[in-house]
Amino acid sequence: MTDAAGANFALAELDKRTMLHPVTSIAALEATGPQIYGKATGVRIAGPLGKDVIDFGAGLWCVNVGYGREELAEAAADAIRQLSYYHLFGAASNEPAVRLADQILTLFHERSGAGHLSKVFFGTSGSDANDTAYKLVRYYNNIRGQPQKKKFLARLGAYHGLTYAAGGLTGIPAYHTAFDLPQEGVIHLSCPHHFRFGDAGESEAAFCDRLIAELEETIKREGADTIAAMIAEPVMGTGGVLMPPANYLRRVQEVLKANDILFIADEVITGFGRLGSWFGTGHFELTPDIVTLAKGVTSAYFPLSATVISEDIFQTLRSASNEYGPVMHGFTYSGHPVGCSVALANLALMEREAIVDNATAMGRHLIEKLRAVAGDHPFVGDIRGEGLMAAVEFVADRNSRRFFAKEQAAHRIVAKHCMEQGVAMRPLPFIEVVSFSPPLSITEAEIDEGVDAFARGLDTATSELKALAAAT
Repeated sequence: MTDAAGANFALAELDKRTMLHPVTSIAALEATGPQIYGKATGVRIAGPLGKDVIDFGAGLWCVNVGYGREELAEAAADAIRQLSYYHLFGAASNEPAVRLADQILTLFHERSGAGHLSKVFFGTSGSDANDTAYKLVRYYNNIRGQPQKKKFLARLGAYHGLTYAAGGLTGIPAYHTAFDLPQEGVIHLSCPHHFRFGDAGESEAAFCDRLIAELEETIKREGADTIAAMIAEPVMGTGGVLMPPANYLRRVQEVLKANDILFIADEVITGFGRLGSWFGTGHFELTPDIVTLAKGVTSAYFPLSATVISEDIFQTLRSASNEYGPVMHGFTYSGHPVGCSVALANLALMEREAIVDNATAMGRHLIEKLRAVAGDHPFVGDIRGEGLMAAVEFVADRNSRRFFAKEQAAHRIVAKHCMEQGVAMRPLPFIEVVSFSPPLSITEAEIDEGVDAFARGLDTATSELKALAAAT
């Protein structure tokens, strides 16, 4: 491409001149340019420094079966030849969408003990899946004669997407700046991360008691008759791979059920094997009224999401159908036949290669390896995870549990050095954490290689962390 003066632009310069990037500092992009990635295969991707790196992020928690799977490319090509597109509006349908909905429900019923889940609505992203849940909850309460039930409970540190409703439910302040978020009626409860937010000397059990008391007090203050739902990730991903305190999710559900408040499980990250179980719903023995899914359903080979609702919610919608008419919600690409075909091929591949079992075994190895190389590091405060969803949290002083100042961005320094050593990982936006969520197909040797690169990057960054800690 050329401008009016006839100058030829390099790809990086063309990027800066033409694109508005998501979740990107415009000033930083203009100063340093984009990081352009190239071809990817398995767990490796051609990185911006001119060499292959191991992707310990699986993109954004999503390339579960690894890059470059020919089976999924062929499934997409075959689907395009067969039925490149048709919508689901006005009772239209297509075979891949029908079969995928059945497969998702079967996995919930047979692998997660969630036989109460009944119907699947398709979209294209985790954000729109949560927006769909938000709208359906309001619709549900309106048609059952409780229009005052509009408020939503969420949690600080939560990530539920960045569309308007989902962006407000998200509990990370950086995503709200200058967007007039969160919207009215969204209430954020305390972040359930004991290591960071527990009081001095407070046990995890006492911390959990405090969180449940806060939930009960909030419901009493606001009025149960005004609260529609609570949304929660079984394991909070973007917030820092935050594991729920023991019995916390069970007790949350009990409180919500006693107050006629719906429970939405955001499984956009945890769904389809990330925790070493098919779903967090089964992993934590949850009974959500709604589950939202995306990412792993196609291993990110095609944009696809799902909002799964209970039989109770469906029967309420069904009973009001004649009075209210069509459920006037949907997207052009809901149930896209190509995406659904890719998802079916992806799930078949996961079954054939026992990908979920691999996530369990490799997850144990990942945590063991991380603790071996970094467990005694002076600026590592916590190493945690479940399945292939793990995190290292940094501290300025591990003995006193003193944290780095947020503006110091200690974890970003570590991630930068790790990239230079050959492993890509994501510094998360809420607290000083780098996450480890490689493709679920990763091998033990690849984990060893990636963690060794992380260890070299951490070692290289240590002098900088020491200087930051002294200034904290």
